[in-house]
Amino acid sequence: MQTDIKPKVLNRLSRIEGQVRGLSRMVEEDRYCIDVLTQLQAVRAALSRVETEVLKDHMDHCVMGAIAGDDLADRKAKATELIELLGRASR
Repeated sequence: MQTDIKPKVLNRLSRIEGQVRGLSRMVEEDRYCIDVLTQLQAVRAALSRVETEVLKDHMDHCVMGAIAGDDLADRKAKATELIELLGRASR
C-alpha cells in the first residue's frame, strides 16, 4: 500500500472500529433491531469504501507497474490475483 493513502485508510478503519464497538453496545442494551440493522449497513458501506480505496491503490501501483514492466510472470500473477479476488467477491 502506498504511504499517501495509508493514513486515510487507517483513519477510516479506526472509525469503523468505533462503529463496531457501538454496535456491540447497542446489542447489549437490547436496542431496536432496525437501529442495529441500520448501523450494520453503515459499517458494511464504510468497509466497502475502504476496500475500494485499497483496490484502487493496488490497481494504480502494483497492477499498472506489472503491466508497464517487462516481467511476463509478474503480469500474469497480478491478473490471476485480480481474477481470484473478484471470484471471492461474487460468492
